Amino acid sequence: MAAVSLSVSTVKPLGERVFVKVSASEEQTPGGIFLPDTAKEKPQVGEVVQVGPGKRNDDGSRQEMEVKVGDKVLYSKYAGTDIKLGSEEYILLSEKDILAIVS
Repeated sequence: MAAVSLSVSTVKPLGERVFVKVSASEEQTPGGIFLPDTAKEKPQVGEVVQVGPGKRNDDGSRQEMEVKVGDKVLYSKYAGTDIKLGSEEYILLSEKDILAIVS
């Protein structure tokens, strides 16, 4: 999926979406081999930067989000939309694409 480049200062997710800062991918294998950019896998771990207000229930109330700003999360490999703000890489995910909170 192509990354979207934006030149804005803030991004506020809507609904049940989560804005995650992507963690840096591994530069070196456990055996000591340095990986070129073309051989690196897309990282699946990141830190939650912003969360939306939550999913709207049938009665009009909002369902509280399970993740909060600052949580480190594991997400599906091919989920979300890649976004680049300056030199930083982010991903905009639906809450259902988050698999776990990691520590």
